[in-house]
Amino acid sequence: MNVDNAKSQMRKGMLEYCVLLLLRREPSYATDIIARLKAAELIVVEGTLYPLLTRLKKDGLLSYEWRESTQGPPRKYYALTQEGELFLTELDYAWNELTRTVNLLKAESPLRLPLHESTPQL
Repeated sequence: MNVDNAKSQMRKGMLEYCVLLLLRREPSYATDIIARLKAAELIVVEGTLYPLLTRLKKDGLLSYEWRESTQGPPRKYYALTQEGELFLTELDYAWNELTRTVNLLKAESPLRLPLHESTPQL
């Protein structure tokens, strides 16, 4: 099993939730969303983000407006709709339940050294 692939799949599964969390705080344009995700160590590229934003807009969870920019052409700022707020509230509930479940399972598991750390030879 490839750990990097598993980690990548986990990040992809969380991307929609993380984007909605960022937009709950304030409307943002795509480049700013990418920068904030990278700052949070959730690396994403434009080719991944734009289709997600388009789908969320089509699903009625996001709206957008064009704003003038002092550094070039107008920018498309995305914001949560009322439906998006309700959807995000449900995702918050699901995330809290998932976190609780994982933490319970981790507490039941014996502590083991990660595979990449070597055990000293006696």
